[in-house]
Amino acid sequence: MADVTDATFQTEVLDRSMTVPVVVDLWAPWCGPCRTLGPMLERAVAATGGAVELAKVNVDENPQVATTFRVQSIPAVFALRDGKVVDGFIGAVPQSQVDEFVARLAPVAPSEADQLAAAGDEASLRKALELQRDHPGAVLGLARLLVDRGEPEEALELLGRLPETAEVRTIAAQARLSSKGVPAGADVARTLDELLERVRDDEDARQEFLDVLETLGPDDPRTAGYRRALASRLF
Repeated sequence: MADVTDATFQTEVLDRSMTVPVVVDLWAPWCGPCRTLGPMLERAVAATGGAVELAKVNVDENPQVATTFRVQSIPAVFALRDGKVVDGFIGAVPQSQVDEFVARLAPVAPSEADQLAAAGDEASLRKALELQRDHPGAVLGLARLLVDRGEPEEALELLGRLPETAEVRTIAAQARLSSKGVPAGADVARTLDELLERVRDDEDARQEFLDVLETLGPDDPRTAGYRRALASRLF
C-alpha cells in the first residue's frame, strides 16, 4: 500500500500500473464511508499476495489527482492497468463486492493444463488434453505436430474441438492439403492456376484452392488476386 500525492501519482500509479494492476482509493479524513471502505480494500489487495497493489489518495491534500479522475463524490475507487482505468466504483460497498472487484484484476494462475501445453512436447500436449479436451494451446500445438508428421486426420479431429479462428483455419487447411498429398513447399502459383480451371464444377478442387489461399495468408500479395479470379469463375 502506498500513500500517493499529486507529485508521486505519475510514478506510483500510472507508471506502476504498466507492471501490476493498481487500485486507487480516493478518500478524505472527514468521510465516514471512506474509513469503512479503506480497510476492506487493504484486506482484499493483501490477499492477492502482491498481484495487485493499492494506492491511497487524500483528495483534500491532492486535488490534482481528484481532478484527473473527475471525482464528484467519495469514496471513489478506480483500477488501472497499463496506465488506463479498467474498472471502478463509487461509494461504500460490501466486503464481498470489494473482494470480487480486486479478484478481477489479479492475474489468473496457470492451470496444470496450461503448464503442460506450454511445455510443447507431444506427451505433455496429450496430457493437457486429457485434463481439458478443448484447451486451445494444446489442441493447436498437437495439431501442428501431427500435420508436420503426416497425420492430418487426427489433426482435423482435434481442430474440430475449437471455435473457428484464423489460426484454426490455417492449420486445418494445411492438414487437408497434407491429406491430399500436397507438399508444403509446392509451387503455389502453378497449383492455384491448375485448380482454377476446375473450381466451377469440382467441389474438392474448390476446397483445395481455398486451402492453398488460407496457407498463403491475407498478407501475401497473391491472395487477393486469386480470390478475385475464383469469384469470377464462380459468379
